[in-house]
This record gives sequence, structure tokens and C-alpha cells, in this order.
Amino acid sequence: CRKKSREESCGEGSGVEILENRPYQDGPGGTGQYTRKVYHIGKHIPSWFCSILPQNALRVEEESWNAYPYTRTRYTCPFVEKFSIDIETYYKPDTGDQGDVFNLSSAEKRQRTVDPIDIVKDYIAPHEYLVEEDPRLYRSLKTGRGPLSEDWIQEIQRNPSQSAVMSAYKLCKVEFRYWGMQSKIERFIHDVGKRVMVRAHRQAWCWQDEWFGLTMEDIRQLELETQLALAQKMANISSTIRTGWKTADSLSWLLRAAGLHGNRHTC
Repeated sequence: CRKKSREESCGEGSGVEILENRPYQDGPGGTGQYTRKVYHIGKHIPSWFCSILPQNALRVEEESWNAYPYTRTRYTCPFVEKFSIDIETYYKPDTGDQGDVFNLSSAEKRQRTVDPIDIVKDYIAPHEYLVEEDPRLYRSLKTGRGPLSEDWIQEIQRNPSQSAVMSAYKLCKVEFRYWGMQSKIERFIHDVGKRVMVRAHRQAWCWQDEWFGLTMEDIRQLELETQLALAQKMANISSTIRTGWKTADSLSWLLRAAGLHGNRHTC
């Protein structure tokens, strides 16, 4: 999935850099694989948030510890000291009906909001919908799985021995300690986070012929190819941005000379 999704990782002012990808021991979940990435988010944040940040702040750092069936991912923005998103995941062989796989305290349970995701029924925005990523239409050539019905979860629950199933339980913690903007940021993160997770899990199902049967050696080779491809893509974007700033400086000078230059900030 990483190899395929890298084609979608770059847009105007956007992209991903993989800085580290290495095994670890005695870390979150025990022994696993650690990755560190930088996301240049460019146009992918709302204009009201973009307007309060300088251009060099439009980047997010991701650290990830993958020790399947447990993973942890942490997102931070270097410019925003009091902001972070921490996501823990447990993968379980069930239909998502366990109440507390994270052993939360009573206080944490009172604060949490449980939001189930169904890759078949959950809303997909029209501009994000792709026929080839619709679980109601997709059938795997390698495994024969699919298409999924509207009641696929209930069907598995009625006949658990007939199908293998796995649920991803995610615990998302957000820190944003800036007075006056907490609720707006929390709503934005919740809305965008769920949309991203719904689409990502639909893709994981509908792209299964891309990854089914791969060995760990195959996966590590694909990760290396992805890292090199993204590094080259980001190098090209950086070169374009530098050229663009030179042009922008020239245009700015001409506008000022003509008395047409304003101070309006756009993002």
C-alpha cells in the first residue's frame, strides 16, 4: 500500500520525506520497526489555520513504532510547541466489539468518544470517491474475497468460522494547549482524522492484491524504493519552490514599483 499511496503523496506545496526507517528493540510494543517522516502539508489545511502560520511552519513530523499487533504513531508540528496527536492501535481478530482493549482508567473512559468506522457504509465525499476503491464493488483476484455487502459485519458475526476478519482499535489523543482555539482544532482533527481513516482502510481492503503474499523482505524492499522515490520527488519540489520564490520576488518588486503591491497574506 505504501508503494501505491506514494503516488498520491505530493500535490502543490505538499509531499512526504522518509528520514528514518529502522528496526528497534525494547520500545513501544516490544520489538518492531521505527520510522520518522516529514509531511509538507501545503494546501491540505484550512485557510483560516494557514493564515496564522508562517510558510516554514507548514510541516508535520511523524514518528511511528510498528510492533504488530500494536503500533503507535505520534504527530507534531515543530512550530507549534503545545500541539501533538498520539495514536495507539491494536489489531484484533474480531468485528470491533471489544469495549476496552487499552485498559483505560475511569477518568479516561469518561473523556473518550467512541466512533466506529465501517468501510462500506461510512460517507465518502464525492470528490474522493473512486469506483476501484469501493468495497461494495471490489473483488480480489488473488484471494477471491469481496465484494462486501451492506451488512458484511453482521454476516461475519452470524458465521464467524466462515470468514477471517480483523479490526483496528485506535486510541487518539490530541494536545492543543492554546486558549480560544481548542474546540475548533479538535473538531477539525476529528473530522479530517475520520475521513482519512475511512479512506485509508477502504484502500487497504481494495488494494489487497498489491500486498497479499508479500514476504517481510519484499516489504522492506518496497519501503526502500518508496523512500528513494519520495526523496527524489521532494528534491524536485524544492527546486521548483526556489525558482518560484525568485520569480515571486521579481513580481513583488514590479508591483511595488507600480504602486499595486498590497500586504494581504494568502496561503
